[in-house]
This record gives sequence, C-alpha cells and structure tokens, in this order.
Amino acid sequence: MRIQRIGSIGLLSLALCAADAAAQGGGGAVVAQERQVIVNGVPQGDIQLPGMPGRNFKTGTGRIRGRVVASDNGAPVRRAQVRVSGPDIASKTAMTDGEGRYAFGDLPASRFTLAATKSGYVSVQYGQTRPFESGKPIELAEAQALDKADISMPRGSVISGRVLDEFGDPVADADVTALRSSWSNGRRRLQSTGRITQTNDLGQYRLFGLPPGDYYVNATLRGGDAMIMDLALAAGGTPGPTGSSPRSGYAPTFFPGTTVPSDAQKITLAAGQEAQGTEFALAAVRLAKVSGVVINSEGKPVEGSMVSALPRNPEGAVMLGMGQNSARTDKNGNFTLNGVVPGEYTLQTRAMTIMTSSGGGGDNMMFAVRIGGPGAGGGDAEFGSVPLNVTGEDVGNLVVMTTKGTTATGRVTFEGGAKPNETPSLRVTTFPADSQGGMVGRGTSQAIKPDGSFEVKGLAGPLIVRPTGLPTGWTMKSVKLNGADVTDNGIDFKPGQAIEGLEVVLTSAISRASGTVTASSGTPVKDYTVVFFSDDPQHWTAPQTRWVIGTRPDQEGKFQIRDLPPGGYYAIAVDYIPQGEWGDPELLDRLKGKATRVSIDEGESKTVQLKIAG
Repeated sequence: MRIQRIGSIGLLSLALCAADAAAQGGGGAVVAQERQVIVNGVPQGDIQLPGMPGRNFKTGTGRIRGRVVASDNGAPVRRAQVRVSGPDIASKTAMTDGEGRYAFGDLPASRFTLAATKSGYVSVQYGQTRPFESGKPIELAEAQALDKADISMPRGSVISGRVLDEFGDPVADADVTALRSSWSNGRRRLQSTGRITQTNDLGQYRLFGLPPGDYYVNATLRGGDAMIMDLALAAGGTPGPTGSSPRSGYAPTFFPGTTVPSDAQKITLAAGQEAQGTEFALAAVRLAKVSGVVINSEGKPVEGSMVSALPRNPEGAVMLGMGQNSARTDKNGNFTLNGVVPGEYTLQTRAMTIMTSSGGGGDNMMFAVRIGGPGAGGGDAEFGSVPLNVTGEDVGNLVVMTTKGTTATGRVTFEGGAKPNETPSLRVTTFPADSQGGMVGRGTSQAIKPDGSFEVKGLAGPLIVRPTGLPTGWTMKSVKLNGADVTDNGIDFKPGQAIEGLEVVLTSAISRASGTVTASSGTPVKDYTVVFFSDDPQHWTAPQTRWVIGTRPDQEGKFQIRDLPPGGYYAIAVDYIPQGEWGDPELLDRLKGKATRVSIDEGESKTVQLKIAG
C-alpha cells in the first residue's frame, strides 16, 4: 500500500490505523504500523502510525434470544439485523430467520443493549415502545439465559415531495434531510435524524423509515458530497478553479421555503403515515466571493491550510452545506471561497493533510483526511478564526492570523484504591464549552503517559476537560487547575499561554442509585423512564453536564444510575420522555414539584423507591 501526502505537513489520519486493525480482524492490541510517505513524488522515509489500544473482551455462558415482530400485526420480521453490544464484548450481529428468531450465546455477566434494523421499519432497541425513547438495558448474571427478549418493530413513516427552483422547475441532486428539534449540550437545536436522500431528475425525494413524530425538512443543492469531490481532486494534485464564482445560487432551505430555522414548518407523522406533497422551492440568493490571506505567527503566508466558513446560528440549527464554503490556501497563503450564501459565519483555518492509498495497479484509490487544529495533537500546528458577515456582496482582503494555541500539562491521579497496572485506553479529552458557532477546540484527545502525566498542545477558547477510556471500576471525581475546581465551568485557553498544574482526579468510590417504581396503588411498574437532576438549576444546562441523567429499567423493571457527582438531586419516574428531552430546563422545572429529593454521597450506593408521576 502506498500513502501519498499532499499539502502542508500535519498529522496522519487515524482512519488508516482503523483500516489496519480491521484487516487484522482481532480484538487485541494493535501495534504501530510503518508506512512510507511521499510528498510531491519524493519519499520522505518511514513514519510510524500510532497504535490503537487493545480492549480485553470477556466471554461467558450467558444467552439472549427472542423474536422480532411487526408491531402492527405481530408477524415475524424476517432477515432483520439484530445487534448486541456492551462494555465487555465486541458487538455481535445476527440475522432473524423465517420466524423472526435470533440468538446470541457465549455472553459474560454484564449489561447489554439490543437493537434491530430492517428496511421499511423503524430501527428500535429492545424495550423501546415509543418513538425516540431509550431502549431497556439487559442485565445478565453469570450463565443466565434470557429467552424472550422480543423486539417489536413499527412500520416506518415517510415524507415525500418535490424540490423546485424559483421558477417552479424541478431541482435534481439536491440533498434533502429530515430534522427534529431536540436538546443537546444545553441548547435546543434542529438535528439530523440520519435520514438523507437526493432528489431525482423530477425534483422528487422520499425520506422513509421515520419514527412517528414531528419533523422539519431541509434541502440544499450542494453539501458534503461536493466537499468530498473537492478533496479527491486535491488528493490527486489537481485543484479546482478558484477564480470564478456564480453570482446567484441557492441557500439551504427549510420547508415551506424559508432560510430561517425558526420559520420552518413542522410536519407531524403518525406511525406508518406518508406525508405526500411536501413541495417547496429553494431560496434564491446572491452569492458572494470571500477572499483573503492566512498569515502565521511569524508573519509568513501559510500554504495548504483549509479555510472554512462555518455558520454561526443562534438558533442552534445544524450546519448544512458546509462543503461549498471551504478552500485551501495557495503557496502565497491566499484563499478564495466561492458561492458563499448570505449569513453570519466564523471563518476558520486549520492545517489539512490528505493521504491517498492505491493498490492493485492503481485503479482503486481511497483517501483519508486529518484536519489539524486546536488540540488535535498537532504540536506546533497553528490555527485562527475571525467573524464573518456576508450580505451578498463580495468580501475581500481578509487577513486571518494564526496562532499556536495553548499547551496544557498535567497529571491523572487515582484516589480510593490501588492504581490500575495498565491504562492503555485512558485519554484526556476536551470538548467545547460553548458549542454555538465555530469549531475551535472541538474533539481534542491525548493519551496519558505511563507515569500519569500528559501534555496537550494547540488548545484555544473555552473547553471542558474530561477523561475518556476509563479503566473498569473508576470514574471521574474532578478536574482541577492549580487546586481550583474547573470540572463543570471549564478553562478558557488563551493563545500563547502555557497552562500547568492541570489535575484530572479519578476515584474508585463510585456513587450509584438504583431501585424500582410502583404505581400509586403499589403495583410494580416495569415500563418507565427515571430522571435524576441536580437541585441546582445552574447545572441543568451546563456544557457536557454530569448533573442530569436519564435511564430506563432493565428486563426485571429495575433501574440503575451510576457516576453521579455527590450532591442533592430531584428523582422522578415518568411514563415517557423522549431521549434527551430531559435536558430541557423548562421541563425539569415543571417536574421538580413532583420529584423526590435525594442526597448522594461520594461512593454511596443508594436504593430509591419511586412512584410513577401522574
């Protein structure tokens, strides 16, 4: 296999490591791989791709089996794919037979989730009876057999219609997406359901397999596929033209024909219903050309950097059509973004590395992209961003100054028990404290060293620090900076600033709450949702909040919540809450009057008996 590297020197894509791991087909440790890198046809010597930490999977004599049936008539769903997953196993899949039956064996004592998929049906989890509801976990003891883990699959609903231009003519190859409004990271926003399709030559589209519920439809003429094509051309060393730009085009448009998310019309679907005739025209807008230069901290132009205009939307809508607003800088650091629709953006630049892999005579090519930037482990990689307002007129002579960001050093410490001998998957990861607009600092992850120390480079902006890949039996207690608790508020990393004394504290004293739920008559209830939320409302909408947790009961009707920070909580059991909606502070404010007050101490395992709220 040959890897070619184009543009600025940056990081190798972990996708290549994943491919190597898949090729080996093992679940054990993956050693680092040696590959040759070629820049402009010149071999650069061997480089090392980082290895991926192994996972120690378990086996046992437990068993789960059941049937998958259609919820409308009870008929078996044949050739449905059922997947079992859990923290102690590699995910397994099974195909249902002619009677809808499936089975999984050799399972250890652990906690599992089951999910079923089949074309024409809504994908569901075991125990899920209503749309967007979490499934029920399955708790297996050693050698336990669960023989009636049946799954009921509803027929999928459909939204169909046409996308037109401003003259009423059909628009082909427009990307059409089904969205729904939900809470995420402290904000309500429109988010993709994962259902996306393209219009045909008649402008027709059909979004199928949707659960019943409320939806919003968006269409954009040029989205992610265009960016993939641009990257493929770049990987081949033939950049596209940058000197011309259409003067008019189409903005991402919501049904019934608006570019404003709050003006989008809601489409309500019943189970198995098809909403036909959802026809709307794309909003014609004047497109702008945005151009400028990227200069690094030494005052030199930056070649090969990716420049992107990322929508800043106070209403929290998904970012659509990003591909049309990206370009690479030339050898003089100049960039031109063509076809930018009016709106408010964050203009951000990050180093981009493109690698192509060819084999078998070169007829087939695959490529991977690793975008450097804040916290990506890029060492001295620089990045920068500026606000951008586009009204339809060209914007020129922009100067984007890049910086190296902040380096943070610290240590992971263990309290309450003997430190694990090995922690191959333990990492320090950062997330944006404000996910609204821009992507600076997103997705930082750095492995810790054997002595527990770590160093993360290229950090910028307000970030939340979290440990990931924790060893079994440990949880996060706190994150401190020179003794001050920054667990929930995060750290605002300033360019050029060195942060020392960052401490990530892990503890084996894990707080838990478990129990059962009864009706007002005292009868046990086995189908419900339990939510624990802090008695301090400021915690409800904190970024990456630890203080609001929802769960569903297992197959025996028992609920279990772990990793609760010590403190005071409201606990409530309700008949139904769509997954994630417990992040709505208005809902929590209404529920607290019916909730039970619970206090959880560090390391405490508390049993809580709840009554279903009316």
